[in-house]
Amino acid sequence: MRFKPLFAALAALAFSLPSVPAHAQEGLSFDAYLQLLMARARAEGVSEATLQRMTAGLEPNYRVIELDRDQPGSPNRSGYPPLAPYIARHVDDARISGGQRAYSSYSGTLRAVEREYGVPGEILVAIWGHETAYGAVKGGFDLSQALATLAWEGRRRDLFSSEWVALMKVADKGYSRSELKGSWAGAFGNPQFLPSVYLRLAADGNGDGRADIMTSGADALASIANYFRDSGWRQGVPWGVRAFVPSGFNVDSYRTKIDAPVCSRVHERHSVYKTVGEWRQLGVQPQSALADDVLVTLFQPDGPGTPAYLLTSNYRVILEYNCSNYYAMSVGLLADEVAN
Repeated sequence: MRFKPLFAALAALAFSLPSVPAHAQEGLSFDAYLQLLMARARAEGVSEATLQRMTAGLEPNYRVIELDRDQPGSPNRSGYPPLAPYIARHVDDARISGGQRAYSSYSGTLRAVEREYGVPGEILVAIWGHETAYGAVKGGFDLSQALATLAWEGRRRDLFSSEWVALMKVADKGYSRSELKGSWAGAFGNPQFLPSVYLRLAADGNGDGRADIMTSGADALASIANYFRDSGWRQGVPWGVRAFVPSGFNVDSYRTKIDAPVCSRVHERHSVYKTVGEWRQLGVQPQSALADDVLVTLFQPDGPGTPAYLLTSNYRVILEYNCSNYYAMSVGLLADEVAN
């Protein structure tokens, strides 16, 4: 009984963590900071048994800190790497054939998921392929250790402290610590969800009452579909199509002047939005069926004389998953190959 006041005090302090600047907690040992995290998790309903098994022997992982600090910053404005080599590496024969096998193996699941969520199966498979090579490469970091380390280190404390508490809530659903392994930054399972995303959007795709994105391909595909539906995927509209651009057409003259609040470096490369019909009048012709009233942006990433695309609002949904034109384009193009 005498420990209750201490737990209450720690919980009250833990609730203040998101609003406290990182430098205000400098000097705390890892063990002391971990007690604050645990108090916050208790206050949010995580069981003591889960906290004990998820923190037993926990110590910081300095390799995780190195990886976090080695992340590249924003590219300079001297130019962008060409898209074509990236596509060649990420939409290669192995990934295409793997995607076609997965598409065939999960055909029944994909049909059911597409009916429920409205997202094409080939898009779901392409995401799965890019994230974990269809489940082959899911990461081996102890998520509790990685997230606690990053929260303690403090560079992005608000994010990682919240994700650690979310991970405890995932573990409280009955998942063992050995099951909860993933990337150094906390993403895990076949679709590489962060714990907070798992809690919000993970779905049961095989009807067993659990959303096991770690071992169930069906659950992973349903969860990706739920993510896409939540992000605004429009049923019956492609992500984009190849486009013919007439010789001498100045794509840059139609570049958007909107400063996007999120991922501005990605969106500044796109044109203004026009309907397909309006682009046709300017000489830009879609190479696949696309209704004239669909709003699209023109994207020619590697410059004049190279492939160009008309991208729909569903392309922006792919960007919600990973805000990179290289990623989104490779997902779309892989999906097209998987469906062929």
